[in-house]
Amino acid sequence: MTVLAQEIMTPSIKAVPQSWTMDRLARFLTDNEITGSPVTDESGEIVGIATLKDITEFRWNAKRSGTSNELTAEDQQEARRLRMVLFEEMGKVPVEVRDIMTPIVLSVDETTPVRDIANIMMSEHLHRIFVTRDSKITGIVTTYDMLKIVSNEELTKRCASND
Repeated sequence: MTVLAQEIMTPSIKAVPQSWTMDRLARFLTDNEITGSPVTDESGEIVGIATLKDITEFRWNAKRSGTSNELTAEDQQEARRLRMVLFEEMGKVPVEVRDIMTPIVLSVDETTPVRDIANIMMSEHLHRIFVTRDSKITGIVTTYDMLKIVSNEELTKRCASND
């Protein structure tokens, strides 16, 4: 018997509003010991996903030096100074979740076989995918949930018997 999404998914989803600041999102993810969360609009519809990786990439890009080696040492110093002024000013305006989230929401139906989910997650380089029933999100399958198959002998046998 095929193992389905509904058998391994995490049914409780903690969504965040797109208007939250990036710092509030970081605290939320840390406090809940999760690495990502769906993002909702004002009407509660899921419009994207925001992860610790999104926060890290935003902060990394803000501090990275994109200075070309073709600039003189003086020009490089001026570019660094201008970049610091720019990011200092940007720091005064809170970055919202909508600014860093991934606006693409991939999902599978509750009756999707986990093998199909694994293929989607691998081909799209995803660590999580939403699970739906009648177009409503009912859960999430993460890489951790996929590990349940490996650690559960019965699920492993059921997956292997479908080959």
